[in-house]
Amino acid sequence: MIFDSRVPAVTAGAAPADAVYLDVREPDEWRAGHIHNARHIPLGELVARIDELPADRQIVCVCRVGGRSAQATVFLNRQGYEVVNLDGGMEAWHSAGQPMISEDGKPPRVI
Repeated sequence: MIFDSRVPAVTAGAAPADAVYLDVREPDEWRAGHIHNARHIPLGELVARIDELPADRQIVCVCRVGGRSAQATVFLNRQGYEVVNLDGGMEAWHSAGQPMISEDGKPPRVI
């Protein structure tokens, strides 16, 4: 999938360790596997829950492959947040061997 080059992005290998990770996937996707310490706000709830995000730290926005998180990245940047999209999403994160946890008792996976 090709995204708008105007959406700032970072690869799984270059994502800053000290950033806030925002996962905008649906609850079942989150439970299956996510980045440890990520914050979970589904895309459809982002406008109502924007105040839960820190305004003073970089945010890396995440979804399954990068489409929903690209939308969230554009929106949040317009609101004054410093946000980058995780290029390739959780599929790229998982493929890069980056650590994940699950909430359903099964091995972490991307669905």
